[in-house]
Amino acid sequence: MRQFAVEADGGSRGNPGPAGYGAVVVDAATGQTLTETAGFLGTATNNTAEYHGLIAGLRAARDLDPEARVEVRMDSKLVVEQMAGRWRIKHPGLQELAAEAAEILPPGQVAYVWIPRAENQHADRLANEAMDAGARGERWSPAGSTADLPAATPAPAAAPPDLSTPTTFVLLRHGETALTPEKRFSGSGGSDPALSGTGRRQAARTSEALAARVTVQAVVSSPLRRCRETAEAVAGRLGLAVTVDEGLRETAFGAWEGLTFGEVRERWPDQLTAWLAAPGAAPPGGESFEEVAARVAEARDRLRAAHAGRTVLLVSHVTPVKTLVRLALDAPWHSLFRMELAAASLSSVAYYADGNATVRLLNDTGHLL
Repeated sequence: MRQFAVEADGGSRGNPGPAGYGAVVVDAATGQTLTETAGFLGTATNNTAEYHGLIAGLRAARDLDPEARVEVRMDSKLVVEQMAGRWRIKHPGLQELAAEAAEILPPGQVAYVWIPRAENQHADRLANEAMDAGARGERWSPAGSTADLPAATPAPAAAPPDLSTPTTFVLLRHGETALTPEKRFSGSGGSDPALSGTGRRQAARTSEALAARVTVQAVVSSPLRRCRETAEAVAGRLGLAVTVDEGLRETAFGAWEGLTFGEVRERWPDQLTAWLAAPGAAPPGGESFEEVAARVAEARDRLRAAHAGRTVLLVSHVTPVKTLVRLALDAPWHSLFRMELAAASLSSVAYYADGNATVRLLNDTGHLL
């Protein structure tokens, strides 16, 4: 039985905006490119374009050999996890696209694997070619493609672990706010509180500890005030600037913002039970764990590419930090509930060029004593 690898991608210049997709089918044994396809979608979102890339790739593989086993490789964590059945699909439009993709080949013939964006460049270039063609009012054509076509080569032997300098994220949860000791939901859609006096002292102690212990080369913060204040305290001590990444913001808790767990349980018992039981469930007007994980994974990939081989301090919140640790461990989503993460605690994850990741530290508060 033949074995194919389908590499697929999609993009939107505006999200939503002008969108396109690309896919390439590769012989898994030789690495030879067998066929490539791309298309312009008009106005669409990134996720919609990614699903169209998947559908186009699966159809191309089926046309080559409907009996072949297919490994789909995509840098979209959302599409991979949803098609693998681990994440629930909430958006009706994506539900339809996922159902269409699932019908192209029997489920037993298809496996889904997430890959870093750097390993999906062929499909990414095809998607961009399709968007460029659409902007010119033209249709993408294989004859005009400039995406690299790798020559047929024997499948490489398994590579040894990459022991080169990793990209290291030092993960710092922000210092306390007035809401922290009361254990109130405090996410992206609430009052955006500042650090309390305790929180400012925690930030100062953390800055001293990091200056003594770690060679931090860049500081990136969530846009929320409590993180920016914590990041500025540390960056000032280290002589670095602070950049902001929206992907590091806390979950939007919607109607639950500012409430305690007990208050939420009293007012929304069914919704709270659902939220604790399924990663696709969301607070009223808020975000699900699925949505946060997709956002955080995109930020992780973006920051890894921008800071390859460097040590970067990411100042964020409970859910994003736990999610980065969970993804590094390839742990199930409910492991989020089994991690303790104190205010101003430090954790650390190292990422290697071969895709491996190691968790080096979790919830260290020794510097606060």
